Amino acid sequence: MSIRREGPVTERLLALLENHPGPDRELAGALDGPIAEHSSMTRRQAVTIFESAIQSRLQDLLSRELKDRGISYYTIGSSGHEANAVFGDRLRGTDTAFLHYRSGAFMAARLRKGRGETPFFDAMLSFCASAEDPISGGRHKVLGSATMHVPPQTSTIASHLPKAIGFAMAMSRLRRQEIEPASGVPLDSIVYCSFGDASLNHATAQAGLHAAGAAVMHAQPCPILFACEDNGIGISVKTPEDYVERMMRHRPGIKYFACDSQDMPGVWATAQAAIDYVRRQRRPAFVHTRTVRLMGHAGSDVEANHMPLDQIEANEKRDPLLGFADLLLRTGAITRDGILALYRDTDARLRRAADEAATRRKLTSAAEITAPLIRPTAGQCEIAVASPERRRKVFGGKLPEDDARPRHLAYRIPQALTDILAAYPESFVFGEDVAKKGGVYNATKGLYERFRGGRVFNTILDETTILGLAQGMAQAGCLPIPEIQYLAYLHNAIDQIRGEAASLQFFSTGQTHRDIRGAQFPSYTNPMVVRIAGLAYQKGFGGHFHNDNSVGALLDIPGIVLGVPARADDAVLMLRTMTAAAHQHGMVNVCLEPIALYMQKDLHEAGDGLWQFGYPKPEEVMPLGEGRVYEASDDDQLTIVTYGNGLWMSLRVQKRLREQGVKARVFDLRWLMPLPIEQVKQHVGATGRCLIVDECRQSHGGPSPMLLTELCQDPGLRGCVLRRVAAVDSYVPLAAAANLVLVQEPDIERAAHAIVTEEAAR
Repeated sequence: MSIRREGPVTERLLALLENHPGPDRELAGALDGPIAEHSSMTRRQAVTIFESAIQSRLQDLLSRELKDRGISYYTIGSSGHEANAVFGDRLRGTDTAFLHYRSGAFMAARLRKGRGETPFFDAMLSFCASAEDPISGGRHKVLGSATMHVPPQTSTIASHLPKAIGFAMAMSRLRRQEIEPASGVPLDSIVYCSFGDASLNHATAQAGLHAAGAAVMHAQPCPILFACEDNGIGISVKTPEDYVERMMRHRPGIKYFACDSQDMPGVWATAQAAIDYVRRQRRPAFVHTRTVRLMGHAGSDVEANHMPLDQIEANEKRDPLLGFADLLLRTGAITRDGILALYRDTDARLRRAADEAATRRKLTSAAEITAPLIRPTAGQCEIAVASPERRRKVFGGKLPEDDARPRHLAYRIPQALTDILAAYPESFVFGEDVAKKGGVYNATKGLYERFRGGRVFNTILDETTILGLAQGMAQAGCLPIPEIQYLAYLHNAIDQIRGEAASLQFFSTGQTHRDIRGAQFPSYTNPMVVRIAGLAYQKGFGGHFHNDNSVGALLDIPGIVLGVPARADDAVLMLRTMTAAAHQHGMVNVCLEPIALYMQKDLHEAGDGLWQFGYPKPEEVMPLGEGRVYEASDDDQLTIVTYGNGLWMSLRVQKRLREQGVKARVFDLRWLMPLPIEQVKQHVGATGRCLIVDECRQSHGGPSPMLLTELCQDPGLRGCVLRRVAAVDSYVPLAAAANLVLVQEPDIERAAHAIVTEEAAR
């Protein structure tokens, strides 16, 4: 028995090609005639599909050979799934495709529609992890093409479904606003999204399918074609034979189609019918293609360890290329010598491409690898401002900067969003309850009335869908501003930011475009401003789901922008900066708004109104990564570094400390990514003492571990006293018990006195 099955699979196909008796007179016919009675696929078209399928098969075989030689680094292949070449051929080159990793034949067929593509060489550059790989720049083996509308996907397990739906739904919203989609995608395009049967088990897949069905129930266009390639197994776990059909045949809102890769003309007919349905009806369809997985999940998967030999051989006999090649030869679509020549020529071309690709440059430095994750500098974010006439119209005749009365956080945020929506016609605000209700905390109040449901709309209650919608809309050319109602709810869907949105430009840096200023950026980005109501201190209301201080999960995501505005004017400026960073630089931005400060008007005493602020000039932005210091003087004894609710508490403590003879300056980080670390060092160096007030959990919950590490490692700060107060490692309980685990003002005050006293005693 052969443990590795590349040999038996190849030998079976070659034996058929070499020993086939040739055309059947009753089946032979003209090249432009149908190859089978039940399909419009012609013999000529069938040969073209076979060419793409053979290219995909030989790429798989070569990748494993190159892996053995230490040249290639990826062996998850498409063998057995070659029927997806039909979809690559039948879809338009402008129908955006979000692909499963077994879509090599789809890509081969799709790239035949291109101009200037070098698919053989490009595939080998990707297998060899070359820095010249035209899509990922050597960062991952991905399937993608900016020119042919295939956003790169990594080893997706259904995590791409929500954003594919977002793209599909974005087109109708862009049409309503009379805006052309990005990259020249026609408004009558559809979206193709492929995945395997095992992926259907994933919660993200179910969220995506539910969102598509819900769109139909809400009478919203959603032109997406789901393609489930059912090979009956996920690595070693079998899928029940009728599982996919029973799950999908009667799913509300999604039309079900089925075909079998053993019948390639039948796949053609089914694919064409499904594509026509989606394009005409603007509704989702689901194509269930029965196929087979050959040679294991990847090169490292020895199928004999979990599958009996007779089952392995039975699968290999169902190789779709066997039946397809037999059909081509029996119908006279191609001769035996012609098909053998095609096989050998394709193999030779791929090998020449691989030999050359193996010599091409690799990534050689951390700086080169992380270049796509670099955030813009402080001066690189310029906000657009609507015309005075447009602003007066959306603000009802009275501009917010002309109102001398200071206002609180929840009052200013809708004004900031109003300015953004007025200046950026491609921007959209959406999430649960953001429309007529105006948000749970009134942070989107009035936006629906000003811009209506085309621009400000409610989504279904699912954070995965909200963030997926944001990604798809962003890739379609929108500027999405989604709202997540509570920080705790983000964790249901955080991989939509971590694994998908924030990683896209990292994996698409091989192909770039230039913006209107001439700056060069990755071809695929997910520009967005995600607003999240979060953090704690709501006087015990709601328990941990409404008082969540788990910022650490966001701090672990490379390349995102994360800001925490604690006061009204800072929120306005920060939202503008984030919008500019998204629009100009394709950044994923997260604005974490402290719920407890939304309605806060006072600082020291009831009625003092000191936590209300004016509206900044419309062209003003907050420098990215720049904090703010409060009441610094040359004789300060202490620097208190904080953010969010900690700022409000620390300023109250600062006043009491001064009354007690302790002079402290307070530094508001404002930005947690990027941290204003150089500013922090400057202020700590000036006072020689630092107290970090971190309202998040002490074990990696917030930014204090990073801050302390940076401060401790700086030779210029040796001898400085560094301390912190942080929340207890606990969920936040209900009612007054919350105060027992969260940082309180007395904690800050005691720690400040202790630092000054400790140093004085030395």
